[in-house]
Amino acid sequence: MSNDIINPSLVPQRVLRGGDKMPGIGMGTFGSDRFSAEDIAAAVKGAAEVGFRLFDCASVYGNEHLIGDVFQDIMKSGISREELFITSKVWNDMHGKGDVLLSCAKTLKDLKLDYIDLYFVHWPFRNFHPKGAAPDYHNKDARPFSIEQYMETWYQMERLQKAGYVKHIGASNMTVPKLKELIKYCTIMPSAIEMELHPCFQQPEQFKFVLEHGIQPIGFCPIGSPTRPDRDKTSEDYVDIQEPVIVEIAKAHNVHPAVICIKWAVQRGQTPIPFSIFRNEYASNLRCAVEDPLTEEEMKKIESVDKNCRLIKGQVFLWDGAKDWTDLWDLNGEITK
Repeated sequence: MSNDIINPSLVPQRVLRGGDKMPGIGMGTFGSDRFSAEDIAAAVKGAAEVGFRLFDCASVYGNEHLIGDVFQDIMKSGISREELFITSKVWNDMHGKGDVLLSCAKTLKDLKLDYIDLYFVHWPFRNFHPKGAAPDYHNKDARPFSIEQYMETWYQMERLQKAGYVKHIGASNMTVPKLKELIKYCTIMPSAIEMELHPCFQQPEQFKFVLEHGIQPIGFCPIGSPTRPDRDKTSEDYVDIQEPVIVEIAKAHNVHPAVICIKWAVQRGQTPIPFSIFRNEYASNLRCAVEDPLTEEEMKKIESVDKNCRLIKGQVFLWDGAKDWTDLWDLNGEITK
C-alpha cells in the first residue's frame, strides 16, 4: 500500500488570519446516513496513512467518539498533534447560553483532544431535525435567522478561542447578508467559512466576499456529493461529474471526472473536503492536489460550468410561513425574515 502515500509537505497550504497554516485539501467525515460510524473512523485512519492531515468533524455526525480513538492511534504512529488540523462544529440545538461551551467540551472529550484547530457554527439557525428526517420534515419551533441569537452563539465561540480550547472560529452555511451582520458585531472575525462549492455551484459573489475579508473558504460537496442524503436530492439537480466540460477535461488528463472537480477546487483557492471510505478514492483525492495541475484555459472552461445549482438546500430547517428553501439563503440580497 505504501506506493499510494503522498508527502503532506507537498500539499498546498492556506494561511489563516494570524499566520496559522491549514492544508489546502481535507477529508470530510459526514457519512451522509449511508456509512456506519465505524466505516468512517477506519477511513480517517487510512487517510492519515496516505498523507491527509486536515479532518473535518462535527458533533451532529455522531462519530466523534470513534474518530477520537483513531486520532490517538494516528498520534501513536508518529504523527504529532501539531501536524494535524482538526475542525468540528456546534450543532443547531446547542446555540443557547452556555450550550456552545458544553458542546465544545463534549467534542474535545469525544475526539480526545486538548484543543480544536477550527470550530464552526454549523448552521446559522437554532432549527434542527431528528436523525434521518424525511425531506418534508417540519419543526414547529423553527424560526428565521436572528442576528441577536446568532451573536449570543458567536460570543461563546469567541470565549472558546480566547481560552485556547479552539485556535480559530468559523461560520458555515452562511450568506453575504448574514456575514455582513456578523462582521458588524463580532470582536473576533471568522478565520474560515464552510460553504457548498463545486463546479455547478461556484457561489462567485460569496467566494469573492469572504476572500476580500480574509476568511478562508472550505468547500463541501466538492464533487457534487453523489452520496448525499435522499432528502437533499431533487430531479432538477445537475450532476457535476457528468458535465460535458468536466468529462472532456478528465479524458485529457486520463482521470475520473471527480478528480477534475477536486483539482479545480484546490487551484481556485478553496479547501475541498471530499469524503470516501475507499482507500483508492481518498488516496487519489489527495494525490490530485499535488500533481498534474489544470491549465489556465481548463480553469476558465470550468468557470463556465456554473449552474447555480445548490444541492444541500436545508429545507428541514424552514420555519412556519417560509416560502420554500430559498428563504434560508437570502436570494434577494437581504436577510429573509
